[in-house]
Order: sequence, then structure tokens, then C-alpha cells
Amino acid sequence: MDQPDMSFVPFRTTERRRKRRTLDQARVVQAALDLLDEVGLDELTMRRLAEQLGVKAASLYRHVRNKDELLALLGDEISAEIPLPRTTGSWRDQLTESAWNVRRGLLAHRDGARVLASTPPAGPRRLRHIEAVLRILREAGLNDRDAARAAYHLNNVVTEFAADEGRFASFTAEVPGMTRRRALAEMRRQFKSLPRDQYPTIVALADQLTDGDQDALFQFGIDFCLRSVEALATHKK
Repeated sequence: MDQPDMSFVPFRTTERRRKRRTLDQARVVQAALDLLDEVGLDELTMRRLAEQLGVKAASLYRHVRNKDELLALLGDEISAEIPLPRTTGSWRDQLTESAWNVRRGLLAHRDGARVLASTPPAGPRRLRHIEAVLRILREAGLNDRDAARAAYHLNNVVTEFAADEGRFASFTAEVPGMTRRRALAEMRRQFKSLPRDQYPTIVALADQLTDGDQDALFQFGIDFCLRSVEALATHKK
């Protein structure tokens, strides 16, 4: 019996051409954020970012003027991921929620706190957080000067706390076998081994100075700030 004629589709070895995504500012910033998480702020360079995107470094400057502008855009991008505090509840509750939201948002990205600390407060998403904190402080009863000053220090408390957590995490990651608990235990040992006649208070408070409960420490700092806000507001009445 004759076999029917069969036609075979030849196997094609040529790879299908991939469509290139158009390079724009949003894609540059997202790639920079991914690279930040991978290598950290110190290793984030325009040349390395260009390699990540598969373009020449000169192509990046069509979308960002320089690294300073890139970092400012990164600060706005990180801020976009941080929820704004609710507009309901007491001013204390709103400020506390804002502080915790910002801390979590900064810790979500490697060196996120350092990016915000090293860039000016620019960008619509970042400015919305500043607007929210200023509004809450005015509603708490602070005058305009005190509200502006209190917002400055509140921001520093939250940002520097998160930056310190990031630095500690980087340190423990770089030392083989090191953990946060082991690092704190070593610090405690060093404090307790200091000459008591020269540093009696440090030796006495060694356990408290190396307490590993970061959440409790953070909340203490926020409560410390809130009591100051309350004192200012009461003084004005």
C-alpha cells in the first residue's frame, strides 16, 4: 500500500527576534532599583546600570541627567511603595503609623534609607508623605515653625534608625558565620570588659545597650518624639 505524501515543516534553528523594550525613564529607574537591591548603593554606578539594561552608558543620559537625579528618582520610587497614614484616628496614631510604614518601606530595599538620606525631598510620591506628616503635626496643635522643625527631626529619627539597621545587617552578612545575636553578644562582652572605674555606667547598662529587640527600640524612639510633640502643643494652648 502506497504511503500518502507527507510534508514536514523544516526545523528552524534561527532564533525568533525578540522585541526590544523601549528605554524610558521608568524602565531606567526600575532597573536601578533592582540593581540597588543586588549590589547596594556604593556599587550602583551609571556604567553598571547601563550594562544591566544592555545599553551604552550614554543612552541613560537621555532619561536622567546624572547620578544625583537618578538617586532622587529612586527616592521617589521607594516612597511610592510606602502606604500613606490613614487620615482617621488621633494624631498620635497617624504619626505612629506613618513612622512604621516608612521604616518598613526603607528596609524593603537594600540601602533604601541611605538613598533617601542622601537626596533632596523631591518627587510627587515622596512629597505626599511630607505633606501628610506636616498636616498631622498642625492638627496636633503645633504652629507652623514647630511643625516644620518637628517633621525634620521625626524624619531623621526614622530614616537614621532604618539606615543603622541596614548597616548592621550588611556587617553581619559580610562576616562568615556572623548573626545579629552573635554580634550583639560580642558587643555586650566588650562593654562588660571595660574598666569599671572609667566607664561604670556603660558596664552597668551593657545588657540594655545591646538589647536586640529592634521593634521595641524603634517604638520607644517614636514615643519619645510624640511626647515632645504633645509638650509643644500643650505649651501653645
